[in-house]
Amino acid sequence: MGSAGNSTDGTVGERRQLINVAYRLLGSLTEAEDAVQDAYARWYGLPRSRREEILSPGAWLTTVTGRICLDLLGSARARRERYVGAWLPEPLPDRTEWARSGGADPTVPPDPADQIVLDESVAMAFLVVLESMTPAERVAFVLHDVFRYPFAEIAGVLGRTPAACKQLAASARRRVGAARAPAPATGRGDVVRHVKEAWQTKDITALVGLLDPSAVMTADGGGMVGTVLRPVEGGARIARYMVAVADRAPGLELLERSVNGVPGLVARRGGAVVTVASFDVSDGHVTRVWVVRNPEKLRPWAREGQGVRAVVAGGPLS
Repeated sequence: MGSAGNSTDGTVGERRQLINVAYRLLGSLTEAEDAVQDAYARWYGLPRSRREEILSPGAWLTTVTGRICLDLLGSARARRERYVGAWLPEPLPDRTEWARSGGADPTVPPDPADQIVLDESVAMAFLVVLESMTPAERVAFVLHDVFRYPFAEIAGVLGRTPAACKQLAASARRRVGAARAPAPATGRGDVVRHVKEAWQTKDITALVGLLDPSAVMTADGGGMVGTVLRPVEGGARIARYMVAVADRAPGLELLERSVNGVPGLVARRGGAVVTVASFDVSDGHVTRVWVVRNPEKLRPWAREGQGVRAVVAGGPLS
């Protein structure tokens, strides 16, 4: 992706873009940061004369980051076969929202997580669809449809022809098109607020009314905390489960917070974020619930919720 430049300063401002690309490719902020760090290490490992020949350091770093992510995606299936329970993408907070509510120190310098653009391409429903793609489809689709890279450049990442990359993106696009369009933010927020109120009051009838009869709840504890290992199917079953959780978790504080840019719920105990829940909404009803409890995936939320204190584990969803 380009040659014949004479400065390495162009790499300094690329980190934000690279983190944005890598997170969407991997669904994990931790892995995205590692991939970008690896790409920078390879850049600075080049002889100075070689770096000076590169026309666009940012394009070079994007290509290398994409290849690193492609390799990670290729090995992800084997790693996730050993994962305890369901694997979900790592949820992201909106740091400005926490700062406004007094949950974060606005004087603390931002980290890469703060700089991820929270748009529809990081919504949990979208990331889950990306998980259904092959690694090559995901790379082609994210780079082209989300970040508008030309297929000629994507070909350098995938080691395929531009025509083949175009076909991969088209295949991925069909998968995305098969997924239902998300509800408007206003409607989604109202439904999530009602879910919070019904959950807090343990109103099972209200919860059943808010959940689609065929709703599915998936939870990710990573084997590190207690949670259901298989998806809970059916609105009535999910409602009963949520009320049972409320019974077993006295003192649990529920907060309405953006999760990957859309309305969600965050549960805290003793000031520590222990659960982050995302929702997919259609026609005024919740159709999907994604619950992340794995403490390793809640590290950004621990920073926002209570500074440097560690996330603590409790009972199921508590």
